[in-house]
Amino acid sequence: MNFLSLIESKREGKTLTPEHIREFIHAFTAGKIPDYQMAALLMAIYFRGLNTTETTALTLAMRDSGHVLKFPKDKRLLVDKHSTGGIGDKVSLPLAPLLACLGFRVPMISGRGLGITGGTLDKLDSIPGFKTLLPVSQIIKQVQQVGCVICGQTDKMIPADKKIYALRDASGTVPSIPLITASILSKKLAESLDALILDVKFGSAAFMQTKADARKLAKAMVALGNQCGVDTCAILTDMNTPLGRAAGNWLEIKESIDCLENKGPIDLRELVIDSAAHLLVQTRKSKSLAAARKLAEDCLNSGEPRQKWDEMIVAQGADLKAFNRKLALDSTAKVVVEVKPEKAGYVTKCDARIIGEVIRDLGGGRLTKESAINFDVGVDRIAKPGERVEKSGILCRVHAADLVQVKMANVRLKMVFEISAKQPAKTPLIVEVIQ
Repeated sequence: MNFLSLIESKREGKTLTPEHIREFIHAFTAGKIPDYQMAALLMAIYFRGLNTTETTALTLAMRDSGHVLKFPKDKRLLVDKHSTGGIGDKVSLPLAPLLACLGFRVPMISGRGLGITGGTLDKLDSIPGFKTLLPVSQIIKQVQQVGCVICGQTDKMIPADKKIYALRDASGTVPSIPLITASILSKKLAESLDALILDVKFGSAAFMQTKADARKLAKAMVALGNQCGVDTCAILTDMNTPLGRAAGNWLEIKESIDCLENKGPIDLRELVIDSAAHLLVQTRKSKSLAAARKLAEDCLNSGEPRQKWDEMIVAQGADLKAFNRKLALDSTAKVVVEVKPEKAGYVTKCDARIIGEVIRDLGGGRLTKESAINFDVGVDRIAKPGERVEKSGILCRVHAADLVQVKMANVRLKMVFEISAKQPAKTPLIVEVIQ
């Protein structure tokens, strides 16, 4: 195969055959194509796109680049959720144990941060002793015994996606509909799922800036997922404002526990319950969304998912005593400073993109695929649109490694918030369902 000719073909907007796609995915996985050439192809795809046939071929080739999970027969259906990423989006963390307590099996294969968005695995890495890389045998055993697992793909699971995922982040090709579709669905199809709920975000801190683009991505993924035999549904959610009141790896773990203990922010709780409710309807365990939401809410309120969380993290090597000691701390960062408003009034805007960029620059995200992450930095106690703040109050808190970082972050975070004398109209978090 002349890979250079494929790069040139896609650069000129030509269509790649399924055979060529399978061939170059196999070659790249085997280390026969250098990163710089694959990065060039990814950039060509970013600008020229892929049609439906190409995207399907890429998705299936990535899925088939490694092992596909095979579970024993069980009355508990296999379900999962995936988000296209956002600031403060930690829904997967409380959702997995909730779904397990609702009678599902949840083989949640997750990823690391892309662009300015946080990755589920990076958040979990902040838990003492927690292991995100598990052998296939343990993944299957844990799903069968505990009911849920949140881990990364092994070297033998979707290895093509693992290599391409890191390369997309470092080559500026993250916001591509066919590449996002192939990455997400190759992982989910490798889980042998019965049903999948997709949280497709739009707004300033999302890969899809507009609702129209998010709808286009959602429809592409829903169609491909259903075509491949997985009952797939998507919700479109707003990511102009961070989800919850905390963003940053360890801070999001803390807020997830708050959610499981029924004291977390309302928007996070809403999205966790709604995601579970859709899966209950998709699998016909509930006849309506209203009944499903009630079932999910009652389960979350019972405290069982909080216990299931502990069971899950212990199964993955976490030191529960060290985790609880860390959880009791107000902050694990070296410096914590409040960002004060310059005037009293109602918050009319809270720009999630700037918050994401600040956290990345504090060391909470990656500038290159080799970047080390500081799990303790971030922003919390974020004031949300519609809320009133006084001059003596706070807009948010910065958790940083030193005072120099705090000074830099403080200036930029003041640009995040707009304050007005008039309270703004409330905007819905979930704006559309794609089936």
